[in-house]
Amino acid sequence: MDRGYTCKACEGTGMLSDDEGWQYRCSVCDGDGSYDIEDIHRSARIMSVDEMNRLLD
Repeated sequence: MDRGYTCKACEGTGMLSDDEGWQYRCSVCDGDGSYDIEDIHRSARIMSVDEMNRLLD
């Protein structure tokens, strides 16, 4: 993978984690680790949270 297209949010892993260590798919690159033209045109997805403010997939 070209380093210029590596997702900077997840550093190319495709996964993000919150402050409690829960992991979820990167919402910036959609979990593939690269940020390209397809990701630019995709709208942002709104994620749900529970009463403890933890992300729900």
